[in-house]
Amino acid sequence: MAAKKVAKKAVKKAAPAKKKSARKPNAAFMAPVTPSAALAEVIGSKPVPRTEVTKKLWAYIKKNGLQDSKNKRNINADDKLKVVFGGKKTVSMFEMTKLVGKHLSK
Repeated sequence: MAAKKVAKKAVKKAAPAKKKSARKPNAAFMAPVTPSAALAEVIGSKPVPRTEVTKKLWAYIKKNGLQDSKNKRNINADDKLKVVFGGKKTVSMFEMTKLVGKHLSK
């Protein structure tokens, strides 16, 4: 009799999967911003969305090996980035976005 109960439980159908709605990008992130002269030396002078600014900044950091080898959260600034970071030699990746935001205008 116990075998019949187990068999009945296995026959149960799975609940139908809910349909996910398409995710819409936030328009504020997609609006082009103009970099300052100091930031333009690193990422270029064309107006680009904030998301693209971050991508280009990380590409520059990786290309020049500026990520700290011991603590990957820290970025060691070279001469160009030191100006963007307000003269700081090392900043965390979270602090970086705050400092870069000061160099962007709509």
